[in-house]
Amino acid sequence: MHVCSGGEEARALPFSKEGAQRASSHRSYRLVVVAVLASVFAVGGLVSNPTPVAAAGKKVVIVVGPAGSNTSNYIYNAKKLAAQARGYGATVYEIYSPRATWARVKAYAQGANLFIYLGHGNGYPSPYGAFSKYTKDGLGLNAYDGSSSHKYYGEYYVDRYIQFAPNAVVILNRLCYASGNSEWGSANPTKSVAIKRVDNYGAGFLRTGARAVFAEGISSAAYILYSLFKTSRTIGQTFWAAPSRSGAYDFTFASLRNPGKVAIMDPYAPSRYYRSVIGDLGMPAASWRGG
Repeated sequence: MHVCSGGEEARALPFSKEGAQRASSHRSYRLVVVAVLASVFAVGGLVSNPTPVAAAGKKVVIVVGPAGSNTSNYIYNAKKLAAQARGYGATVYEIYSPRATWARVKAYAQGANLFIYLGHGNGYPSPYGAFSKYTKDGLGLNAYDGSSSHKYYGEYYVDRYIQFAPNAVVILNRLCYASGNSEWGSANPTKSVAIKRVDNYGAGFLRTGARAVFAEGISSAAYILYSLFKTSRTIGQTFWAAPSRSGAYDFTFASLRNPGKVAIMDPYAPSRYYRSVIGDLGMPAASWRGG
């Protein structure tokens, strides 16, 4: 089995553009922009029952699934996002490998205003056969409490068992497939394949109460938190506020999986699909804060 890895550079320089994410070991159009994540310190198994310690506010849930040698790097960056959100007054729950089981994530994700996931991605289309709603386009979590191995919970589980707060936002960070990208070392996707990957990965999450799904394959998601908590930007404007934005090859497309939703993809070079957002691009941050 093949895994994609950011290598030493990605670990030394978290979220650098040159470092790619580690992802699944299971193999897992320009329209006008439409006017249309208290803390769980589960690192190392220190806490078994997460409890919030921050002041009441927006509910932010941050999950890090097992990602082999990159797990500690992902946790490091997740903690930075947690501190940022907590600094804005959010109630933050952190659920980290090896305690990031489906049962725990499912319980704490309910009613979240912002849900952030870092870990393996198992998307579709991929080199691994037919689509399965049970394993594709969801979360790669610990197979059991304390395990370093992962088990995929696909869009079926996300759609059926998780209900976020109205106007919630989802961030998929450092995954393969979610932003249209391929696994590290694999051939770059065609545009049509990348579009399908973004549409499919967003599909289940957009049926949970979420209004938008951001995918940042190799860059920090901190700018999204800042926009949601501190600005009047729309989802589309937030996407273009990213320090890593390119704009040289961007395009938008209408979702087939969730009619009425629109996506933006912003490859920094042809076939280099590491940034996307799909959902209600015109939703302002004020609606998220009031959700």
